[in-house]
Amino acid sequence: MKDHSNLVGKVVDEQDTELTFKDTILYALSLGFSSNPKDDKQLKFTYEENLQSLPGLSMVLAYPGFWIAEPEYGFDWKKVLHAEEFFEIHNPIPPEGKLFGRTTVESVVDRGAEKGCFIYSKKELFLSDRKTLLATVVSNTLARGDGGFSTGAANQKSGNTPARIPDREPDLVCDLDTLPQSALFYRLCGDLNPLHADPKVAETAGFEAPILHGRCTMGVAMRALIKSYCDYEASKLKSMQVRFSAPFMPGETLRTEMWKENNQIFFNSIALERNIRVLSNGLATLN
Repeated sequence: MKDHSNLVGKVVDEQDTELTFKDTILYALSLGFSSNPKDDKQLKFTYEENLQSLPGLSMVLAYPGFWIAEPEYGFDWKKVLHAEEFFEIHNPIPPEGKLFGRTTVESVVDRGAEKGCFIYSKKELFLSDRKTLLATVVSNTLARGDGGFSTGAANQKSGNTPARIPDREPDLVCDLDTLPQSALFYRLCGDLNPLHADPKVAETAGFEAPILHGRCTMGVAMRALIKSYCDYEASKLKSMQVRFSAPFMPGETLRTEMWKENNQIFFNSIALERNIRVLSNGLATLN
């Protein structure tokens, strides 16, 4: 069993990237913004005139790819699952321009031989000057086949404590439709995993059809938050975190249940047609 604790602190990706207005618009369209072409409030995310970027764009910019599958890291990549995601905006992301991203392994948590390990990676997104920090994105990946290596040093948990959903009826509920081809749109934002496009690959992985990217499902929930609590002023959303509970299928309706307490919004999201929770322990912070 390879000791994965030596990955802590390792830079797994650095890249300069150029964001175009088309990238910014494609991201918004893939989440379903401007499904009502007469809604002027959404047009600022999908039309180059006075274009604004969405905070969730931080998750796809300078995307490090499926680095965990590289042979040098020694993971059984076929048993890897995306467990959690978090982003925080520090400065506005421009709708176009040159940027720089750096992804570092922040922590490795050994859960034992039977449970695998968590790998927390942190991506920092900067302007091209590499000094102006725009956003921090933390991803938690569960490597189900790679636990039982730790002597204790790696068991330092990173990331955020899961949010506790209030024990009452939700304050607001928002249902949003998704397109059957939404995964095909979203993959053009950078995540080209064939699981989200090729029916044969999806079937091999145990799914009836290609599933939607977890970050895209999270983005649709972000759309619900921005609609419900920000009146489409996306700059009001400072941070967001979720746990991925179950796959979401393109074309389904995402129901997001929300509870507001001061400047925090707790939320869960459900695949409405199947009544299955797909996002849990959600927490968003407003400016």
